Amino acid sequence: MAIEIVEKYVNELIDRSTLDEPVWNIEKIRAGKKASWDYIDGCMIMALLELYKVTENDKYFDFAEKYIDHRIQEDGTIIGYSKDELNLDNINEGKNLFTLYDLTGKEKYAKATAKIYQQILEMPRTKEGNFWHKKIYPHQVWLDGLYMAQPYYLEYENRFHDKKNYKDIFTQFFNVEKNQKDPATGLYYHAYDSERLMFWADKETGLSQNFWLRALGWFSMALLDSLTLADPDYPDYNHLLTMYRELIDSMLKFQSPEGMWYQVPNYPDREKNYLETSGSAIMAYCLMKGARLGYLPKEYREHGVRAFNGICDKYLSTVEGEMSLGGICLVAGLGPADNTRRDGTYEYYMSEPVVKDDAKGTAPFLLAYAEMLRIEEA
Repeated sequence: MAIEIVEKYVNELIDRSTLDEPVWNIEKIRAGKKASWDYIDGCMIMALLELYKVTENDKYFDFAEKYIDHRIQEDGTIIGYSKDELNLDNINEGKNLFTLYDLTGKEKYAKATAKIYQQILEMPRTKEGNFWHKKIYPHQVWLDGLYMAQPYYLEYENRFHDKKNYKDIFTQFFNVEKNQKDPATGLYYHAYDSERLMFWADKETGLSQNFWLRALGWFSMALLDSLTLADPDYPDYNHLLTMYRELIDSMLKFQSPEGMWYQVPNYPDREKNYLETSGSAIMAYCLMKGARLGYLPKEYREHGVRAFNGICDKYLSTVEGEMSLGGICLVAGLGPADNTRRDGTYEYYMSEPVVKDDAKGTAPFLLAYAEMLRIEEA
C-alpha cells in the first residue's frame, strides 16, 4: 500500500472543504444545505483527529479543531444541535469534544459535553431498557445507534459521573445480543422493534429481515470503542469482549477473496449485491486496532490489512486529476411509517445510491489508514 497515495487523498479532501461546506457530506450537498451538527461530519472529524495522533501533522488538527470550534459557543451551546430531536445520531459528533478538550483545554468543549449528556438522560427507552434510535423511530433499536451513543455515554461516565451508569450501558449491549443476534450466522439483524408494530418488523421476533454490512460495522466499532474506554475490571467487561470477538469471527466467515465484504454480507453471489466500502473499511479498522490492542489474536491484523488494500485496489482512483473513493452506500434505514420503501428487504438495500467520498466511507477508511500507519511505524 502506497502511504503517499492515501495521504494525498486526505489532503485533497481538506483542501476542497470549508467549515460550512465539507466535500464529504454528500447528503447535505445533494440537499443543497450547509453542514450543521451531524454524525457524518462527526465521523470525519474523528478520523482527522486520529490521524493527527499518529502523524502529528498540524493540518489535520487545525481543520478538525476549527470545524468544531466554529459550532461551539463559549457557554457550550452547540450551533445546529437539537437535544429535543432525541436522535442518537446527534450524539456521535460530541465524541470529538472530549479529544479537543484534552488537546486545547477550552472549557466550552467540556460544557458542550454536558448538554449532550442531558439528551442521554432524556432518551425514551424500549421496554427492555434500550434507547430508542430516534424519537421518530419509537420502540426501535438499530445497531447504528449503539455506535452513535454508547462510547460517548461511557466516556462521560468515566470523566464526570464516577461510572455510575456502567450497568445501563453494558445492559443495552447485552439486550442487543439477546434480541438481534442470529444464532446460525453469528451476525446481528439491522434493527429490532420491541413492540412489533412497524411494517418492516417480524411480528413474532420484532426483527428486520436482513443483515446490513455498515450496521454490522457500526456495531463492531461500538463494541471495540467501548472496550477501549470501559474499566477492564468491571464485572461484565469480559462478556462485552466475548461479544466483540465472536462478532469478528462471524464476520470473517463472509470476507470476500478481494478482502472486502458485500452490502448484504451473507448473500455474496446474489444478483446486484456489491462489495461495499464503508462497512469494509470499518471492519478493516476493527481488525487492525483490535489486534493491536490485544483484544484479538495478532494474526487477525492481516485480515484487516487485506480489507484495506482491497478497498484501495477496487475503489480508490483518480478522476480528472482528483482522487476519489467509491463504492460507498449513501444511506440505508428502516421506515418511518410513512416511508414503506425502506422495508429492510434485500431489494431495498440494493436500491440505495452508491456514491464517492461520503464520510460514512471516507472516515472509517482513514481510521483504518491510521492503523496502517501504526503498522508501518512498528
